Order: sequence, then C-alpha cells, then structure tokens
Amino acid sequence: MFDAKHMAVCSSRIIPASAAEVFAILATPSMHSQIDGSGTIRGAIDGPQRLYLSAKFAMQMRMFLPYRITNTVVEFEENRLIAWRHIGGHIWRYKLSEVGDQDGPSMTEVTECFDYSTARSVRFIQLIDAPVRNLISIEKTLERLEQIFS
Repeated sequence: MFDAKHMAVCSSRIIPASAAEVFAILATPSMHSQIDGSGTIRGAIDGPQRLYLSAKFAMQMRMFLPYRITNTVVEFEENRLIAWRHIGGHIWRYKLSEVGDQDGPSMTEVTECFDYSTARSVRFIQLIDAPVRNLISIEKTLERLEQIFS
C-alpha cells in the first residue's frame, strides 16, 4: 500500500507464529540479514543482541558499494511495535497483531512500513523512487519472515 499523503509505504502478511516469536526476530539485529528482502543488509556489526527503546545498532550494508549504517530504535512496544531510523531520518516500522481463533495455531499479522515523512530529504527519496522499490523489498521481507515459520 502506498500512502502519498502520509509519505509511507506499507504491506501486511499473516505469519504462522505468535507475536512474541515474530518480535524476537525483529528485535534481534543479527537476524535482519536473514529476512531482508532488499538484499542490502550484510549483517549486524555493533549493538545489543536484543533491541530496546533508544538502542543503537550498526549494520553492514551494500547498495552498489559497501557501507555501515547506525540505527536508533525510536518506537518499541514488546511484541507489538518496533521501529528504527538512521541518519537519513526515515523510519522502518513493524506492527504486530495476533489474529485468528484462540484455540487454533498462533497467527500474527505483521505490517512493515517505510515511513519517509520524517526524512531529511523527502524530495531525494521520491526522486530515486525509493517508495516503489522499498514496497517491493517489504513484500519480499514479509515473505522471508513467513518462510522462517513455515
């Protein structure tokens, strides 16, 4: 879903796992390269093993050339919400909501968003077509996340 008014792109998927199980992966930087649908994350290189509000963590990245990016967790609700941002100002956000019958298997709706409303250069993000490219990556990330639990 592309939301030009709020300058965000989001996608959701039902994951066959509890919110706690999904959140455990999202809150563990060393797992991010395994679920990354963009192909840019190479691995965690600095920071805590498990994220928390205001935690800083650095990732080894590659988009054309290798680089390092440091993120800060800016939103955090255990098993419900986690979001981080880096020097570019835009936010990567995951919202989790358990769905389904209490007697059935655990299922969680996971919504991932690329929110560039707080970006330092919204125009640049639009010029390089980042919202469209990131929506494709978000959908691949959610697919990879689902595969972990399938």
